[in-house]
Amino acid sequence: MSDDVLVARDVAQYDETAQRAASLVIRRYSTSFGLGSRLLGRTTRRRIEAVYALVRVADEIVDTYGGDGAGRVLEAMRSETHAATSRGWSADLVVHAFARTAQATGIGADLVDPFFDSMAADLSVDVHTQESYERYVYGSAEVVGLMCLRVFLQDAEPPLGPDAPSPPDLVVGARALGAAFQKINFLRDLRADHVERGRSYFPGVRPDDLDDACMVRLLAEIRADVDQARTALPGLPRRPRAAVAATIALYDRLLRRLADTPPAQVLERRVRVPDGEKIVVAGAAALRALREG
Repeated sequence: MSDDVLVARDVAQYDETAQRAASLVIRRYSTSFGLGSRLLGRTTRRRIEAVYALVRVADEIVDTYGGDGAGRVLEAMRSETHAATSRGWSADLVVHAFARTAQATGIGADLVDPFFDSMAADLSVDVHTQESYERYVYGSAEVVGLMCLRVFLQDAEPPLGPDAPSPPDLVVGARALGAAFQKINFLRDLRADHVERGRSYFPGVRPDDLDDACMVRLLAEIRADVDQARTALPGLPRRPRAAVAATIALYDRLLRRLADTPPAQVLERRVRVPDGEKIVVAGAAALRALREG
């Protein structure tokens, strides 16, 4: 067996090990995101897992570790992500899996840096203005939607080249979907973020401010994002369209539950959709999207 064959085999083994690490992260941390990803083809699903793993681990640096050196650890991860994307290799398995995905799909610094900027903001910004809130949501969530879009468009015929820009209408939808995901979590975690981490994401809204009128306003903002994301569905490749449709259906169901829950209860417990109901809702939406497509 030639040295080149042996090296290629070793590289493939390392890539597979990194990918399994990324897959484990999504299985341990997300049911909704993981459920949607199962509707994707194998290559696309694994790339989405790599994206999720990177952003999840970065978030854990900020929220779970959160020590005095958290900023340095986060910046080290940012630097390693850039370097690994350039050279195609990292000793950090999660970063390695992401770098391979970034090279294949054209995820660049224009998306990576705003994400890390928002993660860093969690270490220094406690109360957001409207301007910092919009900047934070863009970096922490909308760019993640854009990363996923880059992955999805590799399923197109022909696939989108790594250097080609994403279609503008799909960019709008991807950003809206990411924003909806983030804002729903802000609302569900309003008290926990304020009490445990001292943060207030919605401008001018603290737990004591969450009354019926405030709930109506926040839910309307999130609903507008979900509706905007839905308009981009027809432009997505077939299986990503089904996965995104399933995700939007889950957000619809969660918004309905939030609307039916008194503000005091929203602050007492994290509103969620039971796992069995998630499967039914997501499955029905995916099938409908495939039929309509």
